[in-house]
Amino acid sequence: MSTIKNHVQLIGNVGQEPTITNLESGKKVARLSLATNEYYKNGKGEKQTDTNWHTVVAWGKTAEIIEKYAEKGKEIGVVGKLKTRTYTTDDGNQRYVTEVVADEILLLGSK
Repeated sequence: MSTIKNHVQLIGNVGQEPTITNLESGKKVARLSLATNEYYKNGKGEKQTDTNWHTVVAWGKTAEIIEKYAEKGKEIGVVGKLKTRTYTTDDGNQRYVTEVVADEILLLGSK
């Protein structure tokens, strides 16, 4: 049961070209935005779309797969965990960021 304590599965579309960073250690890190959509009908029976945006971070081999195959508009599945980190802006304000740290990427539909 411990494997489902912090577990995220998302299917969505890549929002912009992934950013790939090569670290001094030789390791790669990929960052991308992922749009997930939910559909429902409003009170008038009209179809509505609710889009949520997620920041996905991947390391190592998973980042290499993203670099090669995950382009803007591509539908992908992501399995990972949520990670929240804090940082301080130049003007001294503390900010919080929650990201999905991807363990696995599944390449789904075409663009």
